[in-house]
Amino acid sequence: MPELIPPTTALHAEWLAAHREWGPGTHEDGFGLLPMDRPETPAGFAAWIARLAATPDCTYRWIVDGTEVVGGIALRHALSGAAASMGHIGYGIRPSARRRGLGGWALERMLAHARELGLDRVLLVCLVDNVASARLIERHGGVLDGAPDVVRRYWIRLAA
Repeated sequence: MPELIPPTTALHAEWLAAHREWGPGTHEDGFGLLPMDRPETPAGFAAWIARLAATPDCTYRWIVDGTEVVGGIALRHALSGAAASMGHIGYGIRPSARRRGLGGWALERMLAHARELGLDRVLLVCLVDNVASARLIERHGGVLDGAPDVVRRYWIRLAA
């Protein structure tokens, strides 16, 4: 049974295994990984986790199944700074865990959290060729905002 948990140093090896599936870089949206982060080492991993915990305007959660890190999801509480182009919610599911409904499961829980925070709508963004994410967002009420260019921008209205 999957769970959403706050990022933790206890799952360093498990997170590294998930990260290796994506390949090098910081492209796994939902994890809050920046180019300056060095999660490969225990000290770098701990510093990254501490930075995530100290970010007041974003809720980071890992999607875990047992002790396996299968993905990450982030809820940015406001559309300021980088969030204006990345959207309120970003997520990523490791390649070996896709097509199991984990993205939709996690998105439903983050939408509920967004409602708890008082947001009336949220923006989600995906690359124009990411058909799986586009379908997932649309299944959860996403309405396309304008003509897609490099990215598709979707708004989801949150019922009270």
